[in-house]
Amino acid sequence: MTDALIRPAVTADVPAVKAVIDAAFHPYIERIGLVPAPMEADHAANVAAGLVFVTGDPVRGLVVVVPEADHLYLDAIAVHPDARGTGLGRALLRWVEARARQLGRPEVRLLTNAMMWENQKLYERYGYEVVERRADGPYDRIHYRKVLNAPPMG
Repeated sequence: MTDALIRPAVTADVPAVKAVIDAAFHPYIERIGLVPAPMEADHAANVAAGLVFVTGDPVRGLVVVVPEADHLYLDAIAVHPDARGTGLGRALLRWVEARARQLGRPEVRLLTNAMMWENQKLYERYGYEVVERRADGPYDRIHYRKVLNAPPMG
């Protein structure tokens, strides 16, 4: 997979964005006892704001990224369950890091629910370090960052 295959989402992608996020995060509802925040996001507004990037035809994966003054915030990453194990998640993470560099941001930050163990293992395997664990309302979240002065992940 090359970065050329990851493109900005357009209005016509909104239903697919919702479908991929719902499919990717639905299994966590029972485990964490509430609907994961990405499932409740305003996907149409995020697409209109240029924050959503998708890959696949049909869409099989996506990221929602928010440029902040001193970092790129990875608000959501989702891979449709049918595409798991294909390297799509890794390609999306690599793209996020390249995007941060392109925007001149020295690091990527993200968070995940403390009950989403699979995500924690993935982020740590790709060089993200735990910054803190914090309760945000009903959510128990682990905050991560990756400083990008290290070589890009392989």
